[in-house]
Amino acid sequence: MQRPIIEIDEEKCNGCGQCVLDCAEGALAVIDGKARLISEVYCDGLGACLNCPQGALRIVTREAPAFDEAAALAAKAEREGRPAGVSGGHGCPGSAPRPLTPLAGAAAPAASPDSPLARTATWPLQLRLVPPSAPYLRGAHLLLAAHCAGFCLPDLHERWLAGRVALIACPKLDDAREYLQKLTDILAANAVSDITVLRMSVPCCGGLDALAHKAMTAAGVSVPLHSHTVRLG
Repeated sequence: MQRPIIEIDEEKCNGCGQCVLDCAEGALAVIDGKARLISEVYCDGLGACLNCPQGALRIVTREAPAFDEAAALAAKAEREGRPAGVSGGHGCPGSAPRPLTPLAGAAAPAASPDSPLARTATWPLQLRLVPPSAPYLRGAHLLLAAHCAGFCLPDLHERWLAGRVALIACPKLDDAREYLQKLTDILAANAVSDITVLRMSVPCCGGLDALAHKAMTAAGVSVPLHSHTVRLG
């Protein structure tokens, strides 16, 4: 059948592995220093892997067997050493945990308007995307922050993010039960040092305080909890 599928330019590929992180189906691997398509049936042709620094990947339409999602995910689970159907925290490209190098004050290079530079030390930030097994969570000082806080506080990075791992959430817009399970799993799996809640003064943001308390109870742990409210007006 004719369908979209990935094509890799080996001359441009430098084996950095970015495409492997970005492919949710595990269709790619770095073999002998180059990105390779493990099996055509594992590639869905949607192009999540196209964020290649070298421009070595593109989607083409050609004759290829149909995408087999079940086979792709089962093979990925086997390579990661977990049972098929059990998430390993890397199903979404945005949930691949990455420690970043935070930029510090005057030592930071100037960011181009076209390529702004991240000033956070870890990725991802969204609580829903952070895998409980992320290595940067072990012994971490957690900052559980409202989505809006980053836009309201000009000193967010210097005052609140320094030395902390940020988890951002909105108890009004998202599923509180999912949040509770995720934060409970994080606390149960990692000996976190403390939790700082940074919420807005609007009533719905009080859900972040309740979330932190309930998660500690559910995980059977007790760590210092500090709550701060950003006041409007």
